[in-house]
Amino acid sequence: MESPTPLHLAAGQAAEDAACDFLAREGYHPLYRNFRSRRGEIDIIAIRGDLLVFVEVRYRASDSFGGALASVSRSKQQKIIATARYFLHHRPRFSDRAVRFDVIAITGNPGHWQFQWIPAAFLAE
Repeated sequence: MESPTPLHLAAGQAAEDAACDFLAREGYHPLYRNFRSRRGEIDIIAIRGDLLVFVEVRYRASDSFGGALASVSRSKQQKIIATARYFLHHRPRFSDRAVRFDVIAITGNPGHWQFQWIPAAFLAE
């Protein structure tokens, strides 16, 4: 696997910024960005009312090779779920909230983003 270039990293960061703005417009309050544990990373953790949402942001410049959604493998889902459990264990003030795992797929370029939001994209088993 090739290492991401600085340009690709900047585009990914811009896409995450756009995803946070998108969530805010939908009434969610982003609490954490790029939350990491030894189990993995969660791009955005947001809250709305009693709902805590763990969001995976996937960016692709185009839909070639399956697009952004196709890149959220079962293995990636398991890492996100494990990281969410770690988060909840170490932040008990959130443990009474309903939890959901969303994916926001973004294609295009800054200023011309196209969003596809999938609430409850996968479930913790």
